[in-house]
Amino acid sequence: MKKITNEKLDKKIFGTLFFSIFGTVTGVGIVVPLLPVYAHDLGASGLYIGLIFGSFSLSRTFLLPYFGKLSDKKGRKPLIIAGLFAYALVSLAFILANDVEDLIAIRFIQGMTSAMIMPAIQAYVGDITPDGREGFTMGMFNMAMFLGLSIGPLIGGEIHDRFSLDTSFASMGLLALSGFLLCFFLLPPTKSERVVGRGREPLAWKRLLYDRHMAGLFLFRFAYAACIGVIWSFLPVLADLEFSLSSSYIGILVMVGVFFSGLMHIPMGLLADRVNKKIMVVIGGLIISYAIFSFEWTNSFRDLFVANVLFGLGGGIAMPALMALAVLKGNETDAMGSVMGLLAMGHSLGMLIGSLLSGLMMDIFELRHAFPSGAVIMALCVGLFIVCTYNFKDQKYPSEHVYDGKDLPAL
Repeated sequence: MKKITNEKLDKKIFGTLFFSIFGTVTGVGIVVPLLPVYAHDLGASGLYIGLIFGSFSLSRTFLLPYFGKLSDKKGRKPLIIAGLFAYALVSLAFILANDVEDLIAIRFIQGMTSAMIMPAIQAYVGDITPDGREGFTMGMFNMAMFLGLSIGPLIGGEIHDRFSLDTSFASMGLLALSGFLLCFFLLPPTKSERVVGRGREPLAWKRLLYDRHMAGLFLFRFAYAACIGVIWSFLPVLADLEFSLSSSYIGILVMVGVFFSGLMHIPMGLLADRVNKKIMVVIGGLIISYAIFSFEWTNSFRDLFVANVLFGLGGGIAMPALMALAVLKGNETDAMGSVMGLLAMGHSLGMLIGSLLSGLMMDIFELRHAFPSGAVIMALCVGLFIVCTYNFKDQKYPSEHVYDGKDLPAL
Protein backbone atom coordinates (compact mmCIF):
# COMPACT_ATOMS: atom_id res chain seq x y z
CA MET A 1 0.00 0.00 0.00
CA LYS A 2 1.24 3.42 -0.88
CA LYS A 3 2.07 5.82 1.93
CA ILE A 4 -0.15 8.91 2.06
CA THR A 5 1.65 12.06 3.17
CA ASN A 6 0.33 14.88 5.32
CA GLU A 7 1.06 17.50 2.66
CA LYS A 8 -2.02 19.64 2.04
CA LEU A 9 -3.64 20.74 -1.18
CA ASP A 10 -3.88 24.50 -1.78
CA LYS A 11 -7.66 24.79 -1.57
CA LYS A 12 -7.89 28.32 -2.97
CA ILE A 13 -5.99 27.51 -6.16
CA PHE A 14 -7.67 24.14 -6.58
CA GLY A 15 -11.15 25.58 -5.97
CA THR A 16 -10.57 28.36 -8.50
CA LEU A 17 -9.40 25.92 -11.15
CA PHE A 18 -12.18 23.46 -10.28
CA PHE A 19 -15.08 25.91 -10.65
CA SER A 20 -13.52 27.66 -13.67
CA ILE A 21 -13.20 24.46 -15.65
CA PHE A 22 -16.58 23.24 -14.42
CA GLY A 23 -18.33 26.34 -15.80
CA THR A 24 -16.42 26.29 -19.06
CA VAL A 25 -16.96 22.58 -19.72
CA THR A 26 -20.64 22.88 -18.80
CA GLY A 27 -20.91 25.47 -21.55
CA VAL A 28 -19.30 23.08 -24.02
CA GLY A 29 -21.68 20.33 -22.93
CA ILE A 30 -24.67 22.58 -23.59
CA VAL A 31 -24.05 22.58 -27.36
CA VAL A 32 -22.57 19.07 -27.81
CA PRO A 33 -25.91 17.24 -28.34
CA LEU A 34 -27.24 20.04 -30.53
CA LEU A 35 -24.48 20.40 -33.12
CA PRO A 36 -24.85 17.00 -34.89
CA VAL A 37 -28.62 17.31 -35.32
CA TYR A 38 -28.29 20.98 -36.35
CA ALA A 39 -25.66 20.05 -38.94
CA HIS A 40 -27.75 17.13 -40.22
CA ASP A 41 -30.70 19.49 -40.66
CA LEU A 42 -28.43 21.72 -42.76
CA GLY A 43 -27.77 18.75 -45.05
CA ALA A 44 -24.45 17.56 -43.66
CA SER A 45 -23.36 13.99 -44.47
CA GLY A 46 -21.81 11.68 -41.89
CA LEU A 47 -18.33 12.83 -42.93
CA TYR A 48 -19.27 16.51 -42.49
CA ILE A 49 -20.71 15.81 -39.05
CA GLY A 50 -17.42 14.15 -38.20
CA LEU A 51 -15.54 17.19 -39.52
CA ILE A 52 -17.49 19.53 -37.23
CA PHE A 53 -16.15 17.66 -34.22
CA GLY A 54 -12.87 16.73 -35.86
CA SER A 55 -11.91 20.31 -36.83
CA PHE A 56 -11.91 21.27 -33.15
CA SER A 57 -9.60 18.37 -32.38
CA LEU A 58 -7.39 19.01 -35.42
CA SER A 59 -6.38 22.53 -34.37
CA ARG A 60 -5.91 21.45 -30.76
CA THR A 61 -3.70 18.54 -31.79
CA PHE A 62 -1.03 20.73 -33.37
CA LEU A 63 -0.98 23.40 -30.65
CA LEU A 64 -1.36 21.45 -27.39
CA PRO A 65 2.30 20.36 -27.08
CA TYR A 66 3.45 23.91 -27.78
CA PHE A 67 1.22 25.49 -25.15
CA GLY A 68 2.03 22.74 -22.64
CA LYS A 69 5.74 23.42 -23.07
CA LEU A 70 5.14 27.18 -22.93
CA SER A 71 3.35 26.81 -19.58
CA ASP A 72 6.42 24.97 -18.24
CA LYS A 73 8.53 27.98 -19.16
CA LYS A 74 6.30 31.02 -18.63
CA GLY A 75 3.82 29.80 -16.01
CA ARG A 76 0.25 28.55 -15.99
CA LYS A 77 -1.90 31.61 -15.24
CA PRO A 78 -1.14 33.71 -18.37
CA LEU A 79 -2.20 30.90 -20.71
CA ILE A 80 -5.26 29.99 -18.64
CA ILE A 81 -6.76 33.48 -18.54
CA ALA A 82 -5.90 34.29 -22.17
CA GLY A 83 -7.37 31.00 -23.34
CA LEU A 84 -10.59 31.35 -21.35
CA PHE A 85 -11.20 34.88 -22.60
CA ALA A 86 -10.58 33.92 -26.24
CA TYR A 87 -12.76 30.82 -25.82
CA ALA A 88 -15.65 32.99 -24.61
CA LEU A 89 -15.40 35.30 -27.62
CA VAL A 90 -15.18 32.47 -30.15
CA SER A 91 -18.12 30.66 -28.56
CA LEU A 92 -20.39 33.62 -29.33
CA ALA A 93 -19.40 33.38 -33.02
CA PHE A 94 -21.63 30.29 -33.38
CA ILE A 95 -24.60 32.65 -33.38
CA LEU A 96 -23.34 34.12 -36.66
CA ALA A 97 -22.92 30.76 -38.45
CA ASN A 98 -25.05 30.26 -41.57
CA ASP A 99 -23.96 26.86 -42.94
CA VAL A 100 -21.96 23.72 -42.19
CA GLU A 101 -18.71 25.27 -43.45
CA ASP A 102 -19.09 28.10 -40.92
CA LEU A 103 -19.55 25.58 -38.11
CA ILE A 104 -16.40 23.73 -39.14
CA ALA A 105 -14.36 26.96 -39.28
CA ILE A 106 -15.59 28.19 -35.89
CA ARG A 107 -14.90 24.82 -34.28
CA PHE A 108 -11.38 24.93 -35.74
CA ILE A 109 -10.69 28.33 -34.16
CA GLN A 110 -12.34 27.25 -30.91
CA GLY A 111 -9.95 24.31 -30.76
CA MET A 112 -7.00 26.71 -30.99
CA THR A 113 -8.20 28.66 -27.96
CA SER A 114 -8.95 25.46 -26.07
CA ALA A 115 -5.35 24.31 -26.61
CA MET A 116 -4.20 27.18 -24.42
CA ILE A 117 -6.37 26.11 -21.49
CA MET A 118 -6.25 22.38 -20.85
CA PRO A 119 -2.52 21.56 -20.57
CA ALA A 120 -1.89 24.64 -18.43
CA ILE A 121 -4.81 24.08 -16.08
CA GLN A 122 -4.16 20.34 -15.67
CA ALA A 123 -0.45 20.98 -15.13
CA TYR A 124 -1.32 23.58 -12.47
CA VAL A 125 -3.37 20.95 -10.64
CA GLY A 126 -0.46 18.52 -11.00
CA ASP A 127 1.91 21.13 -9.54
CA ILE A 128 -0.13 21.50 -6.35
CA THR A 129 -0.95 17.80 -5.93
CA PRO A 130 0.41 16.41 -2.61
CA ASP A 131 2.67 13.36 -2.69
CA GLY A 132 0.69 10.13 -2.53
CA ARG A 133 -2.60 11.77 -3.47
CA GLU A 134 -2.25 11.87 -7.24
CA GLY A 135 -5.29 9.67 -7.90
CA PHE A 136 -7.59 11.48 -5.49
CA THR A 137 -6.58 15.01 -6.56
CA MET A 138 -6.75 14.36 -10.30
CA GLY A 139 -9.93 12.35 -9.84
CA MET A 140 -11.56 15.20 -7.97
CA PHE A 141 -10.48 17.73 -10.59
CA ASN A 142 -11.57 15.54 -13.52
CA MET A 143 -14.93 15.19 -11.78
CA ALA A 144 -15.48 18.89 -12.53
CA MET A 145 -15.02 18.27 -16.24
CA PHE A 146 -17.11 15.12 -16.39
CA LEU A 147 -19.95 16.56 -14.33
CA GLY A 148 -19.86 19.71 -16.43
CA LEU A 149 -20.11 17.66 -19.60
CA SER A 150 -22.96 15.63 -18.10
CA ILE A 151 -24.99 18.58 -16.82
CA GLY A 152 -24.33 20.63 -19.95
CA PRO A 153 -26.21 18.40 -22.44
CA LEU A 154 -29.20 18.22 -20.11
CA ILE A 155 -29.28 22.01 -19.77
CA GLY A 156 -28.65 22.41 -23.51
CA GLY A 157 -31.62 20.26 -24.43
CA GLU A 158 -33.91 22.25 -22.14
CA ILE A 159 -32.61 25.61 -23.41
CA HIS A 160 -33.08 24.53 -27.02
CA ASP A 161 -36.62 23.22 -26.40
CA ARG A 162 -37.71 26.28 -24.40
CA PHE A 163 -35.76 29.07 -26.10
CA SER A 164 -33.48 28.71 -29.15
CA LEU A 165 -30.19 27.36 -30.43
CA ASP A 166 -28.64 30.85 -30.29
CA THR A 167 -29.44 31.00 -26.58
CA SER A 168 -27.49 27.78 -26.11
CA PHE A 169 -24.45 29.25 -27.88
CA ALA A 170 -24.69 32.44 -25.81
CA SER A 171 -24.80 30.37 -22.62
CA MET A 172 -21.59 28.61 -23.62
CA GLY A 173 -19.82 31.93 -24.11
CA LEU A 174 -21.02 33.42 -20.84
CA LEU A 175 -19.92 30.38 -18.83
CA ALA A 176 -16.43 30.55 -20.37
CA LEU A 177 -16.31 34.24 -19.46
CA SER A 178 -17.16 33.40 -15.85
CA GLY A 179 -14.20 31.01 -15.76
CA PHE A 180 -11.94 33.77 -17.07
CA LEU A 181 -13.07 36.16 -14.33
CA LEU A 182 -12.51 33.58 -11.59
CA CYS A 183 -8.97 32.80 -12.73
CA PHE A 184 -8.06 36.43 -13.42
CA PHE A 185 -8.97 37.63 -9.94
CA LEU A 186 -8.39 34.59 -7.70
CA LEU A 187 -5.29 32.82 -9.00
CA PRO A 188 -2.06 34.10 -7.39
CA PRO A 189 0.50 36.06 -9.47
CA THR A 190 2.48 34.04 -11.98
CA LYS A 191 5.78 34.70 -10.18
CA SER A 192 4.51 32.68 -7.18
CA GLU A 193 4.02 29.51 -9.24
CA ARG A 194 6.39 26.66 -8.45
CA VAL A 195 7.08 26.03 -12.12
CA VAL A 196 8.41 29.58 -12.62
CA GLY A 197 10.82 29.54 -9.71
CA ARG A 198 12.37 26.08 -10.06
CA GLY A 199 15.43 27.43 -11.93
CA ARG A 200 15.98 24.59 -14.41
CA GLU A 201 14.92 23.74 -17.94
CA PRO A 202 12.06 21.22 -18.31
CA LEU A 203 12.45 18.18 -20.51
CA ALA A 204 11.55 18.89 -24.14
CA TRP A 205 8.17 17.44 -25.12
CA LYS A 206 9.69 15.91 -28.26
CA ARG A 207 11.89 13.69 -26.08
CA LEU A 208 8.81 12.53 -24.19
CA LEU A 209 7.53 11.08 -27.45
CA TYR A 210 10.27 8.44 -27.25
CA ASP A 211 9.35 7.38 -23.71
CA ARG A 212 7.43 4.12 -23.99
CA HIS A 213 5.61 4.70 -20.69
CA MET A 214 4.41 8.05 -21.99
CA ALA A 215 3.41 6.32 -25.22
CA GLY A 216 1.21 3.91 -23.25
CA LEU A 217 -0.58 6.77 -21.48
CA PHE A 218 -0.95 8.62 -24.79
CA LEU A 219 -2.44 5.64 -26.62
CA PHE A 220 -5.03 4.90 -23.97
CA ARG A 221 -6.09 8.54 -23.79
CA PHE A 222 -6.29 8.53 -27.60
CA ALA A 223 -8.55 5.46 -27.64
CA TYR A 224 -10.82 6.76 -24.88
CA ALA A 225 -11.29 10.05 -26.73
CA ALA A 226 -11.97 8.20 -29.98
CA CYS A 227 -14.87 6.44 -28.29
CA ILE A 228 -16.16 9.75 -26.95
CA GLY A 229 -15.92 11.19 -30.47
CA VAL A 230 -18.04 8.34 -31.82
CA ILE A 231 -20.72 8.80 -29.15
CA TRP A 232 -20.89 12.58 -29.30
CA SER A 233 -20.95 12.66 -33.10
CA PHE A 234 -23.44 9.88 -33.83
CA LEU A 235 -25.46 8.97 -30.75
CA PRO A 236 -27.60 12.14 -31.18
CA VAL A 237 -28.19 11.27 -34.84
CA LEU A 238 -29.05 7.64 -34.00
CA ALA A 239 -31.44 8.74 -31.26
CA ASP A 240 -33.08 11.27 -33.59
CA LEU A 241 -33.42 9.18 -36.75
CA GLU A 242 -34.17 5.70 -35.37
CA PHE A 243 -35.87 6.51 -32.06
CA SER A 244 -37.35 10.01 -32.76
CA LEU A 245 -36.23 11.31 -29.36
CA SER A 246 -36.56 14.96 -28.40
CA SER A 247 -33.58 17.25 -27.73
CA SER A 248 -34.15 16.82 -23.99
CA TYR A 249 -33.99 13.02 -24.20
CA ILE A 250 -30.91 13.22 -26.42
CA GLY A 251 -29.34 15.49 -23.82
CA ILE A 252 -30.06 12.88 -21.15
CA LEU A 253 -28.40 10.15 -23.22
CA VAL A 254 -25.26 12.20 -23.85
CA MET A 255 -25.24 13.24 -20.19
CA VAL A 256 -25.59 9.89 -18.47
CA GLY A 257 -22.26 8.37 -19.52
CA VAL A 258 -20.06 11.26 -18.41
CA PHE A 259 -22.25 11.78 -15.32
CA PHE A 260 -21.63 8.26 -14.02
CA SER A 261 -17.97 8.60 -14.91
CA GLY A 262 -17.75 11.87 -12.98
CA LEU A 263 -19.39 10.40 -9.88
CA MET A 264 -16.81 7.62 -9.81
CA HIS A 265 -13.73 9.81 -10.13
CA ILE A 266 -13.29 10.57 -6.42
CA PRO A 267 -13.72 7.01 -5.06
CA MET A 268 -11.72 5.55 -7.94
CA GLY A 269 -9.05 8.22 -7.41
CA LEU A 270 -8.76 7.20 -3.76
CA LEU A 271 -8.52 3.58 -4.85
CA ALA A 272 -5.83 4.43 -7.41
CA ASP A 273 -3.65 5.83 -4.60
CA ARG A 274 -3.77 2.42 -2.88
CA VAL A 275 -3.74 -0.24 -5.61
CA ASN A 276 -2.04 -0.87 -8.94
CA LYS A 277 -3.07 1.95 -11.26
CA LYS A 278 -2.27 0.06 -14.46
CA ILE A 279 -4.70 -2.72 -13.58
CA MET A 280 -7.46 -0.14 -13.06
CA VAL A 281 -6.72 1.38 -16.48
CA VAL A 282 -6.91 -2.03 -18.20
CA ILE A 283 -10.17 -3.04 -16.47
CA GLY A 284 -11.76 0.28 -17.34
CA GLY A 285 -10.60 0.02 -20.95
CA LEU A 286 -12.13 -3.40 -21.42
CA ILE A 287 -15.47 -2.20 -20.04
CA ILE A 288 -15.36 0.80 -22.38
CA SER A 289 -14.66 -1.43 -25.39
CA TYR A 290 -17.65 -3.65 -24.62
CA ALA A 291 -19.92 -0.66 -23.95
CA ILE A 292 -19.14 1.14 -27.20
CA PHE A 293 -19.66 -2.08 -29.21
CA SER A 294 -23.03 -2.69 -27.54
CA PHE A 295 -24.54 0.36 -29.31
CA GLU A 296 -24.71 -1.91 -32.37
CA TRP A 297 -27.42 -3.97 -30.66
CA THR A 298 -29.58 -1.23 -29.12
CA ASN A 299 -33.32 -1.42 -29.81
CA SER A 300 -34.76 1.10 -27.35
CA PHE A 301 -34.06 4.15 -25.24
CA ARG A 302 -33.33 1.80 -22.35
CA ASP A 303 -30.65 -0.01 -24.36
CA LEU A 304 -29.00 3.29 -25.27
CA PHE A 305 -29.14 4.36 -21.63
CA VAL A 306 -27.53 1.13 -20.34
CA ALA A 307 -24.76 1.23 -22.95
CA ASN A 308 -23.93 4.81 -21.94
CA VAL A 309 -23.88 3.89 -18.24
CA LEU A 310 -21.40 1.07 -18.95
CA PHE A 311 -19.24 3.50 -20.93
CA GLY A 312 -19.26 5.91 -17.98
CA LEU A 313 -18.36 3.16 -15.51
CA GLY A 314 -15.36 2.13 -17.61
CA GLY A 315 -14.13 5.71 -17.90
CA GLY A 316 -14.68 6.31 -14.20
CA ILE A 317 -12.44 3.36 -13.33
CA ALA A 318 -9.68 4.06 -15.86
CA MET A 319 -9.23 7.83 -16.03
CA PRO A 320 -8.34 8.73 -12.40
CA ALA A 321 -5.63 6.05 -12.47
CA LEU A 322 -4.38 7.18 -15.88
CA MET A 323 -4.13 10.82 -14.79
CA ALA A 324 -2.37 9.80 -11.56
CA LEU A 325 0.23 8.01 -13.69
CA ALA A 326 0.53 11.20 -15.77
CA VAL A 327 1.28 13.27 -12.64
CA LEU A 328 3.99 10.77 -11.67
CA LYS A 329 5.49 11.06 -15.14
CA GLY A 330 5.29 14.87 -15.01
CA ASN A 331 7.17 14.95 -11.72
CA GLU A 332 9.70 12.39 -12.93
CA THR A 333 10.55 14.39 -16.06
CA ASP A 334 10.09 17.84 -14.50
CA ALA A 335 7.82 18.67 -17.45
CA MET A 336 4.25 18.58 -16.10
CA GLY A 337 2.93 20.95 -18.76
CA SER A 338 4.43 18.94 -21.61
CA VAL A 339 3.07 15.67 -20.21
CA MET A 340 -0.43 17.12 -19.85
CA GLY A 341 -0.14 18.73 -23.27
CA LEU A 342 0.74 15.42 -24.90
CA LEU A 343 -2.15 13.65 -23.17
CA ALA A 344 -4.51 16.40 -24.26
CA MET A 345 -3.06 16.03 -27.74
CA GLY A 346 -3.89 12.32 -27.61
CA HIS A 347 -7.43 13.25 -26.54
CA SER A 348 -7.83 15.67 -29.45
CA LEU A 349 -6.35 13.26 -31.97
CA GLY A 350 -8.64 10.53 -30.68
CA MET A 351 -11.70 12.75 -31.03
CA LEU A 352 -10.62 13.57 -34.58
CA ILE A 353 -9.91 10.00 -35.69
CA GLY A 354 -12.92 8.56 -33.86
CA SER A 355 -15.42 11.00 -35.35
CA LEU A 356 -13.99 10.84 -38.89
CA LEU A 357 -13.62 7.04 -38.97
CA SER A 358 -17.11 6.48 -37.62
CA GLY A 359 -18.45 9.04 -40.10
CA LEU A 360 -16.92 7.09 -42.97
CA MET A 361 -18.36 3.87 -41.57
CA MET A 362 -21.80 5.50 -41.50
CA ASP A 363 -21.50 6.72 -45.11
CA ILE A 364 -20.12 3.43 -46.46
CA PHE A 365 -22.32 1.03 -44.50
CA GLU A 366 -25.03 2.35 -42.15
CA LEU A 367 -25.40 4.51 -39.06
CA ARG A 368 -25.11 1.72 -36.50
CA HIS A 369 -21.80 0.55 -37.95
CA ALA A 370 -20.23 3.82 -36.81
CA PHE A 371 -19.91 2.50 -33.24
CA PRO A 372 -17.86 -0.77 -33.49
CA SER A 373 -14.89 1.19 -34.89
CA GLY A 374 -14.46 2.83 -31.48
CA ALA A 375 -14.56 -0.55 -29.72
CA VAL A 376 -11.81 -1.92 -31.98
CA ILE A 377 -9.58 1.11 -31.34
CA MET A 378 -10.03 0.82 -27.57
CA ALA A 379 -9.34 -2.93 -27.44
CA LEU A 380 -6.19 -2.50 -29.52
CA CYS A 381 -4.87 0.38 -27.42
CA VAL A 382 -5.54 -1.48 -24.14
CA GLY A 383 -3.16 -4.15 -25.39
CA LEU A 384 -0.57 -1.55 -26.38
CA PHE A 385 -0.93 0.15 -22.99
CA ILE A 386 -0.09 -3.14 -21.25
CA VAL A 387 3.02 -3.61 -23.38
CA CYS A 388 4.26 -0.03 -23.09
CA THR A 389 3.80 0.35 -19.32
CA TYR A 390 4.99 -3.13 -18.34
CA ASN A 391 7.47 -1.92 -15.69
CA PHE A 392 6.06 1.57 -14.99
CA LYS A 393 6.16 1.75 -11.18
CA ASP A 394 3.19 3.21 -9.31
CA GLN A 395 5.26 5.41 -7.02
CA LYS A 396 6.00 9.07 -6.50
CA TYR A 397 9.38 10.22 -7.70
CA PRO A 398 11.29 12.51 -5.30
CA SER A 399 10.91 16.18 -6.13
CA GLU A 400 14.69 16.55 -6.37
CA HIS A 401 14.91 13.73 -8.94
CA VAL A 402 16.76 14.69 -12.09
CA TYR A 403 15.46 12.91 -15.15
CA ASP A 404 18.22 10.66 -16.49
CA GLY A 405 16.77 10.03 -19.93
CA LYS A 406 15.93 6.39 -19.27
CA ASP A 407 13.77 4.86 -21.99
CA LEU A 408 14.80 7.70 -24.32
CA PRO A 409 17.29 7.34 -27.17
CA ALA A 410 20.39 9.48 -27.13
CA LEU A 411 19.87 12.75 -28.95
